[in-house]
Amino acid sequence: MNIAIKLTSPKGYRALVPETVSDYLASSRDLATRLGGKPKEWQVREVGDGNLNLVFIIEGPASSLCLKQALPYVRLVGESWPLPLSRAWFEHLALTEEAKYAPRFVPATHYYDDTMALTVMEYLTPHIILRKGLIQGIKYPLVAKHLGEFLALTLYHTSDLFLPAEIKKKKIADFADNTAMCKISEDLIFDEPYFKAPMNRHSVGLDEVSVSFQNDADLKDAVQEMKWRFLNHAEAMIHGDLHTGSVMVTENDTRAIDPEFAFFGPMGFDIGAIIGNFLLAYFSQPGHAKKSGEREAYADWILAQIPVLWQSFSVLFADLCQQRTSQEPGGHVYAPRVLAMREKAIKQRLDAIWSDTLGFAGAKIIRRTLGLAHVEDMESIEDLKLRASCERKALLFAKELLLNRENYTTPSTLVDAARLK
Repeated sequence: MNIAIKLTSPKGYRALVPETVSDYLASSRDLATRLGGKPKEWQVREVGDGNLNLVFIIEGPASSLCLKQALPYVRLVGESWPLPLSRAWFEHLALTEEAKYAPRFVPATHYYDDTMALTVMEYLTPHIILRKGLIQGIKYPLVAKHLGEFLALTLYHTSDLFLPAEIKKKKIADFADNTAMCKISEDLIFDEPYFKAPMNRHSVGLDEVSVSFQNDADLKDAVQEMKWRFLNHAEAMIHGDLHTGSVMVTENDTRAIDPEFAFFGPMGFDIGAIIGNFLLAYFSQPGHAKKSGEREAYADWILAQIPVLWQSFSVLFADLCQQRTSQEPGGHVYAPRVLAMREKAIKQRLDAIWSDTLGFAGAKIIRRTLGLAHVEDMESIEDLKLRASCERKALLFAKELLLNRENYTTPSTLVDAARLK
């Protein structure tokens, strides 16, 4: 990956450590009041286990808060990979936009500091990361429905179906400079798994698959087509990194977190990202079974979430489209003065989104298996031979999705095909 960014930070920026977090928060009367008591009573712990940032949990007598701070480099790699602190600003913008239309599905934000590149937000408890719950075999009865609703609300309301053209163009401009984060996606998702990139890695036993993918011109054509869409289809504000590690859940609640990759892109990218991660979780299940067949029923439950998610998304998205009236016309496409959005037009739009979803899901699976940053679903499988077997099935299915999207016209056909792998 070609990095052309210098390791810089603005005057006044400093990376926090647990020992300095309380003093920092105490400087804000509102935050100090939220926590209650005195700073010496606050308990601070660093919990960031992601690839990029610092995350602290602060517990006070009255309440708890979460503080997320960007570092001027990729934490996973170190200072040799600089990264602009401005990503914190784009995350702040995205959280603000998401909260307008889907407040129940994002954490509430309480404070943003541009100089320190940090956000203080609601501490989600007793939530856990969805990926960890899937590894443990926990069922979340509402998660797929909630994710579908979150996607419908955020994607519809930031698209030309809802926003007048001049407002949408302004919002595109607001996110246009999030180029460093987009560059990470462009390189790691669409390019690097398909040549001998220095940071690529894969499990023992996948050499043959990796080489075959790098030599498969049809597959690389299909991936580059998805990259074209990623670069050129500014359909709506997308989260940009919506995977099972950026969703926090309880049995009854679902929150999407960490939208620092946000920009205006194709709607199917977010949907494909989360479905691709459900598929990775599905294919990983044999590696988490203590005895043969133990996880089969749970694996079926994971697959069943894909149709539920798409149904939830598509029904609400269609309802939002149909609710437009001449009094509240919304965006400048399918304006009621010209042609009210009919069922045929809604179906055409949803079909196009579904087709993109499949391609992006495939690209995401391959990126998370042959590229730089992998998923805990697979990485936590201790039996290396079994891990490679699970990953190989996921990779071959991802290739099928990229090459033959037209064969999977519904979520049920997708699920049926996954079961056969």
